[in-house]
Amino acid sequence: MGEAGETVRYYPMKVGGVELTYPNVNAGAGKYAAAMVVGNLVFLSGMTAQSEADGSCLAGTIEEQVTACLEKVRLHLEEVGSSLENVVKTLIILKDIEYYPRMRATELAYYQKYAPRLVKEPPASTVFQAASLARPEFLVEWDVVAVLSR
Repeated sequence: MGEAGETVRYYPMKVGGVELTYPNVNAGAGKYAAAMVVGNLVFLSGMTAQSEADGSCLAGTIEEQVTACLEKVRLHLEEVGSSLENVVKTLIILKDIEYYPRMRATELAYYQKYAPRLVKEPPASTVFQAASLARPEFLVEWDVVAVLSR
């Protein structure tokens, strides 16, 4: 139970059908949930362009990786009973800050198609350039807080 009797629901991250928990992955590998729901809040782990089918990188360009990240965000939010339009905070980690304008243009196009509310009422957002991401081929990572219901 969470604070004030709220339930905490766990949604595992899987790659190739295997939950990313020990002992399914070795002690030095990433172990994390895809999502945690606490009351009306939804916390997603950072979404990258990693395929959940086989762990490969799904895309090469920043535009393709942003789309892959947002697609995973959208699908995981739907899995927990929410939607992309319920995003209230994003933390976007870029490998190179020079990707910023292309990332934002791709994000806007995605929101126009799948979450028009976020075009007029964008979420709180922080963007920064990291020294590195989880794998060298990853260009961007999307970390999200949403609500189940507005």
